[in-house]
Amino acid sequence: MLLENKTRLLLVLSQDMLDQARVIAGKATTVLKLPVSLQIVFRSLIWVGLKRESHPALFANIESQARAVRQKRSAARRAGEGKSQPAGTLQGLTGKRATAKR
Repeated sequence: MLLENKTRLLLVLSQDMLDQARVIAGKATTVLKLPVSLQIVFRSLIWVGLKRESHPALFANIESQARAVRQKRSAARRAGEGKSQPAGTLQGLTGKRATAKR
């Protein structure tokens, strides 16, 4: 599969997931006797996952991650509510934030 239409993507992973991908890359390198990079491993995992779009385990994982992100963002918002507005900003009557002229 040669990529002709490329797009860049930033992917944030846990160290455990990265380590598992390294193990897969190492095993594939040994079995195939070809150099296999992490990029190849992740591209293959995504490709296989996209083919299984109706698989229940895929949706369960998506739900779990979506809930974790929602919970983390909610906690960050709650933690930020107690803090005052940064210097140089004004809170207008309409609730919109405006930057003060310096």
